Amino acid sequence: MAIAAGLPLVVVTGMAFEARIARGPGVEVVYAARADRLEHALRQALARGASGVMSFGTAGGLAPGLSPGTLIVADAIEGPSGRASTDRAWAERIASALRAALPATPIERGVLAAVAAPVITREQKEALHRTTGALAVDMESHIAAAHAGALGLPFAVCRAIVDPAWRTLPPAATAGLRDDGTTALAPILRELAGAPAQLPELIRLAFDARAARSSLVAGRAALLRAGALRAV
Repeated sequence: MAIAAGLPLVVVTGMAFEARIARGPGVEVVYAARADRLEHALRQALARGASGVMSFGTAGGLAPGLSPGTLIVADAIEGPSGRASTDRAWAERIASALRAALPATPIERGVLAAVAAPVITREQKEALHRTTGALAVDMESHIAAAHAGALGLPFAVCRAIVDPAWRTLPPAATAGLRDDGTTALAPILRELAGAPAQLPELIRLAFDARAARSSLVAGRAALLRAGALRAV
């Protein structure tokens, strides 16, 4: 498929804060936590034209030893419908740009798992790592890969580890997530009020999330400077 000049890169993510990081000139961002909403928004964006599709945001760690803030540049997605490869040349450019600009940030290449339901516990993460060999997991990349593949568009992934493989997420961590990808505080507070022993784990997760966000912000800036936000 010929890529027309001037078309935007469509970035796919799940949460509003990730979308805010990704936005900028030449980039159209679509996001939602619920799969049907995300697919609807992505179809609309792609109907307007795109130069490529990138999955961007946070991911849960699956491989042991990957710390929060580690950036994953995927070579392939292992999703509910099987494996989909990313664009090799584009992935190389992304990884090279990140390594050159962020020498203190771990950058990993490999398979990313994508799932339809959250992977919450350490045991679930260990099982998914054993069956897929994936470094990390998210809930959006398989959707982005499928739509990019259907249109013959280049596809890439840049994700930051937020919760490492050894961390089980407390229920409060997902209590406030709305379908549209924004977060409500009241459900989180209600969950904590009913089970206050979750608070230390939630605080640790907040520090992990800060590391992931810092890597995404720095990574997005590095890709822009290097011209790696363009698929071709």
